[in-house]
Amino acid sequence: MSRVVYDGAPIEYAQGDSLAVAALRSGQHPARGGTLCLAGDCGNCVAIVDGTPWVRTCQTTARAGTVVKRHPNGSHPSPGGPEQHARVAVRHRSADHVVIGSGDSGMAAATAARAAGDDVLVLDAGDGNEVIGVFDGPTIVVRTADGVHQIHAHHITLATGAAELHPVVPGNTLAGLYTAKAAAAVRVAGIDLGRTVTVGAELVAIRGEGTVSSVELADGTTHECDSVIIELGSAPRDVLARMAPMVPVTVVGPAAAAHALPPCPKEGVLCPCGKITVEDLDGVWAKGFQELELVKRSSLVGVGTCQGGMCMPHLRAFVADRSGTIPEPFTARPAARQLTLGEAAAGYHIDTFRRSPLHQEHLALGATLDKFGGWFRPWNYGDAVAEYWAVREAVSLGDVSTLGKMIVSGPDVVEALERLYPNHVHDIKVGRSRYVLILNERGHILDDGMILRDAEDRFTLTFTSGGASTAEMWVRDWIETWGLRVHVLDRTVSHGAINVTGPLAAELMRRAGVSDDDRPKFLQHRRAEVAGIPCHIMRLSFTGETSFELHHQIDGSVALWSELMELGRPLGIKPHGLQALFGLRTEKGHIIVGQDTELDSSPRRVNMDWAVKLDKPWFVGREALLRTATLPDERRLFGFTMDGPAPYEGSVIRVRGEVVGHVTSSWDSPLFGKAVLMGWQKRLPHADVVEIDGREAHVSTVPFYDPEGARARN
Repeated sequence: MSRVVYDGAPIEYAQGDSLAVAALRSGQHPARGGTLCLAGDCGNCVAIVDGTPWVRTCQTTARAGTVVKRHPNGSHPSPGGPEQHARVAVRHRSADHVVIGSGDSGMAAATAARAAGDDVLVLDAGDGNEVIGVFDGPTIVVRTADGVHQIHAHHITLATGAAELHPVVPGNTLAGLYTAKAAAAVRVAGIDLGRTVTVGAELVAIRGEGTVSSVELADGTTHECDSVIIELGSAPRDVLARMAPMVPVTVVGPAAAAHALPPCPKEGVLCPCGKITVEDLDGVWAKGFQELELVKRSSLVGVGTCQGGMCMPHLRAFVADRSGTIPEPFTARPAARQLTLGEAAAGYHIDTFRRSPLHQEHLALGATLDKFGGWFRPWNYGDAVAEYWAVREAVSLGDVSTLGKMIVSGPDVVEALERLYPNHVHDIKVGRSRYVLILNERGHILDDGMILRDAEDRFTLTFTSGGASTAEMWVRDWIETWGLRVHVLDRTVSHGAINVTGPLAAELMRRAGVSDDDRPKFLQHRRAEVAGIPCHIMRLSFTGETSFELHHQIDGSVALWSELMELGRPLGIKPHGLQALFGLRTEKGHIIVGQDTELDSSPRRVNMDWAVKLDKPWFVGREALLRTATLPDERRLFGFTMDGPAPYEGSVIRVRGEVVGHVTSSWDSPLFGKAVLMGWQKRLPHADVVEIDGREAHVSTVPFYDPEGARARN
């Protein structure tokens, strides 16, 4: 005989055995206990098979080397090893008529459909076609040995048959319990069940320690046994029928027949999947949850791996007994079987991180890409220090296409922006721009960016890369709330942006065809062609050096980037990635919202009171700022310097052994020859020296570099 591994121990199996039968052959329960149906109806045989949890071992053929682990008694099931990312193939098929179930009623339905001229497809789990969901379309999702099949059908017939009822009595989680059909299958496999007792509605309790040893019947008698065969009747296999009420399906055979409900359960585990007892149902009923759907939701009965397939008859009997009315079954939730993530995602590829229009250019330049702010962005191009010096001493290009970009216009646009932003907007002149914070109602920093005035009633707004995804929602929601006449156009994805920065940035702009008259001065903006590409040129600086942000339609991004790189070669041009950029901005003390700010960071706490004008009559967050203005200021963002290497961001800051804060940004500055940092710290008297990473650090004035800002204004 060949062998499989169950909980670390090899066991033998016979050719054709399922994993559940292999376990029984070795004298073990395939899971941990409970009635076995060996028909895929219940969750009493599920286990972790080759790293995949919730697998029905009764429907999984034993193969040499298969590794099975029983689900833990208390904790959540886990594969217990590295997550597997196997790609699951998907196949799309179609048929006039799909029949699910190959029993007598299913084959009769298939024969009738073929006689009517339909193209008929019969699916059955016994043939390796396990239907796991019926969806609108209608579409049938099938798990097969070679992947997932999505079958599009004009008509669906469910011939899924009936499932044998399991008992709900004390001791029904013991090993050694079988439905009649399961017992017959075990005997056919040549497995001795020992002393057996066959019982029905007269069953009162099952006794034993781990494994059944006796049963108690309604007449007061007790019968010793090794196995109990349960004959309580059946219930329709209607999970698929209950799954998509709006999908037109025809149910035939035993699945459509009327089945009497079992007696109301009095004691025992009613839902084996969740180990939910009759006592649990009594508790939620007493709290006022007295409809079937409410009992389900409050107790979580029926939401396990069988989706109510086993507990539904007993649950309906319970509710009928308490209410006097037999309730209709609840809707089953797809899928009818647990799926792996690979199976659920079969045929789909969703990359939640965006790519800029220059993505391939970065790869061609040897960039290492990282995920930041919802985008794939260059971390460096192989030498972050060389990129840093290109910005500080020559000229460099940075891809800032990821910034949020929005046009707002209309007769009420100034009023809208005055309400949205904490600084004045009405006095921004056409062709000028202003740095702004965005606050939430609590006065905490939500984002930051720029306001650029294009005309009296038209502005361009920019947001951070991370804030771009919610910026449009934020602006639109407020405008609609106030009922203002403002038009909003989000251009984050349709427009790219390239930052030309460094002492030689102006020279590169000249070579790209931008005259001195067309180049905007600091905090000005103009529209002009750059290297033949129409651009909105914004003069600002995040690096601390002369910078020109070139905003343009994405169809010109590659041409603009390539031409600027070529024109800049005599000037020593290099592109820079986020690693160098973060170092450059740290030296300037420029914050990154979400990295240097926390959920409760106010402008005062990041030393940016100057960006808030409390003389305005109202703006989002103003009332909260007024309420907190008189409260003690216990924490602020500070600058620090120390000998290198720079500590990790997140490192603890201590004063005399007490934890007082943490590092938010750190950089080994090539210019200063030491580490420069920013971090949150309690405002303590006489705390000019702190301990970070077990080393001495000094509280320092920010910005560290060019505090007068002369370099950016050149």
